[in-house]
This record gives sequence, C-alpha cells and structure tokens, in this order.
Amino acid sequence: MRAAILIVALAVMSTGCAHMPPDDPSDPLEPVNRGIYKFNRVADTYVLRPVAKGYKQYTPTQFQRGVHNFLDNLFYPTTIVNAALQGKIAQSGKDLGRFVINSTIGLAGLMDVATPLGLERNDEDLGQTLGKWGVPEGWYLMLPFFGPSDTRDLFGKVGDSFTGPTPVADLADAYTVTDYHVKDSVDYTLTALGAVDARAGLLGADRLLDEQLDPYVFLRTTYLQNRLNKIYDGNPPKEKFDFDEE
Repeated sequence: MRAAILIVALAVMSTGCAHMPPDDPSDPLEPVNRGIYKFNRVADTYVLRPVAKGYKQYTPTQFQRGVHNFLDNLFYPTTIVNAALQGKIAQSGKDLGRFVINSTIGLAGLMDVATPLGLERNDEDLGQTLGKWGVPEGWYLMLPFFGPSDTRDLFGKVGDSFTGPTPVADLADAYTVTDYHVKDSVDYTLTALGAVDARAGLLGADRLLDEQLDPYVFLRTTYLQNRLNKIYDGNPPKEKFDFDEE
C-alpha cells in the first residue's frame, strides 16, 4: 500500500512546477477536494470537535501538557532525521540531545526539560526536506479525516512513517511473540490521542475559519503558505510578477 501511494505521488509531482504561489495553487481536483472538505467538516462538527472540547474542558491541564509532550517526543526522530537530510547537522545534533534528555530525565517525554536547557523544539519532516531539495509540491489535496495536503507532503507522510514509533514495534515483533492485536491497539490509541491533541490545539481557530466567505480557499491558502514558510525557515522567496511594459 505504501509503495502504491509513493508511485502515485511521484507521478503527480513530476507534472508540477518547481513552486506554485499559495494563492494560485495547482488544484485540478478542486471539485473532489471540496466534497472531501465538506465530509471532513461534518465529521469534525459531530465527532472530533465535541471530543476535543470535552478533552480541553474536563481534562486537567497538566495531563494535557503531558500527553502533548509525550506525543511530540515520540515522533521527534522524524525531525532529527530530516534536519540531517537538509544539511542542518548542528541542529540535528541538538535535536538528538533534546530527544535523549526528554526521553530519560523527562520520563519518556512527559516533561519537556530540554527547552529550559536551551534545546528548543524544531519541526522538520520529509515534505519540507523534499521542498528543500527542489521537489515540486504537485497538486493540492484534501485528504479524508487528515485534512489539507499536497502530493509532495503526502509522499513525505508515507516516508516519515518509517521514522515514527511503528517500525520499532514491527522490529520487536520479528524477534518476540508480541501479540499483533496489542500492537494494533497501541497504534490506534496513539493515533486517536494525536488527533484529539491536535484538534484541541486548533479550537481557537474555529471562529476565524467560520467567518470566511470561502473556508475551503482560506484553508488551502493558509496551509500552503504555512508549508512554504517552514520549507524556507520563515523566509520564503518573494513572488515574481510579470507586468506588460507600455
């Protein structure tokens, strides 16, 4: 399944330009994307948003912070690897130090003790790495349940899955009699926790999205601009405009 997604993503990316401005993206699947967006909004309205609100309101703040720190640390090897792939060797070394400290002194990442020591959190992924390497973003995509993406980031998500916690569990299964049902339960629990944690962090943006004349376009532009900023570390190139000279 992963191989099929990679092949499709590469085929679509190969047809794109090196860079499309966020306010004029390549969105040939817009009718389909809008349909998926509406589906996601319904699922969010009746399932994810109420759960996130309840989690935010009734769960102790310290518990929420611990869950967020734990999940962030659990998937932090992705940042370490991609920082190195982007040539940020010094940053990658500091990220490794942050991961080791939070995994040990921070009790498996439940506490963020690395930030006060000067080891700030960074955010790197394979989608950003591919962008650094000049791979075009391809088509804009709206994924069921997962939300906005593009073909480059879809490719990146599949690649990043190899630096997450799942491959470690798979390796353990190869040498032990670990029950696959237990591993699946852990995967589902982490996915559910991650979804609720991420949605709880976005509750403050709900009103802004609801106030837009076209929320789909607003979300698309915001997502692509955010990804562009991350690729260029907050300093994206200025768009060039061609004007006819009189």
